[in-house]
Amino acid sequence: MKENRPLMQYFRANMKNSKTIAICLITAIVYLFLSACSINDLAVKNKKLIAESVDGSRIAYGVNGQGETTLIFVHGWLCDHKIWQPQIDYFSSNYNVVWLDLAGHGDSVTDRKKFTMSAFAKDVKSVSDEVGGEKIILVGHSMGGPIVIETAKLLGDKVVGIVAVEAFYTPLASVPEEAKMAFLEKLKKDYPAALKETVGSMFAQSANPDLVNSTYEYMLAGDHNMGTSSLYECIKWNARKEPLELRKFSGKLYNINGAPKGTEKPLHKSVVLISGAGHFVSQVRPKEFNAALEMIIANYNLH
Repeated sequence: MKENRPLMQYFRANMKNSKTIAICLITAIVYLFLSACSINDLAVKNKKLIAESVDGSRIAYGVNGQGETTLIFVHGWLCDHKIWQPQIDYFSSNYNVVWLDLAGHGDSVTDRKKFTMSAFAKDVKSVSDEVGGEKIILVGHSMGGPIVIETAKLLGDKVVGIVAVEAFYTPLASVPEEAKMAFLEKLKKDYPAALKETVGSMFAQSANPDLVNSTYEYMLAGDHNMGTSSLYECIKWNARKEPLELRKFSGKLYNINGAPKGTEKPLHKSVVLISGAGHFVSQVRPKEFNAALEMIIANYNLH
């Protein structure tokens, strides 16, 4: 076989630099390895984990940040953890922030037929049991309010605070149960139309129409059977349990509600109002909401 002269000449000419080449090659490999580790660490940090609820439902959850105090954010009806993204980003710098998708919502998987507030609370407890923590503040939006109350009963003294967002002491609380059940019947007959009507009422008149429409589409995409079942169970909970439970947890419970017109007055001493926001106050006014939640956390005097 003839010698490949150009190639051999190249290697002979550069043999004296082989040590330098080897060092550079090793350095490059080490750099790539460390970069890969960094990417993998980020992937692990943002990875969706799974907790198994008592009925076998697979509950998607995640953990961001660190700290002695754990904040567990619970979304509301037909939503998922993404409504809390501004809070996850903000509070994970100082707290152990936990988010989850309730059974039938988001990335969670379930065969559940009856979506009660106590069943949802067991979803939250399954995540809390996986994460641990002895100082827990539960934050629940809308239907998440009754759910975090039920969760507090399961977790006992581990819960140092409860923050309900647009759940209690709102104008909706004064609406008779009969009217709520009438809406439920409308939902059963024409789910898209009834949902569109109620989503529109959840925003201030000044809200961006694109945001209102995208929220409607996002909620409409949820499982309709779960939507009607969970709404019925939430209405029942509000009618039968709300007054008693609010008294029972009055020492731990604070509320953050929206004030769409900006002229509303708090309906209870535990309520902080955010002007210019409707039902989705944590999304529409994230800076003001985060400041209000920080103030409430400070009131718990955890140190």
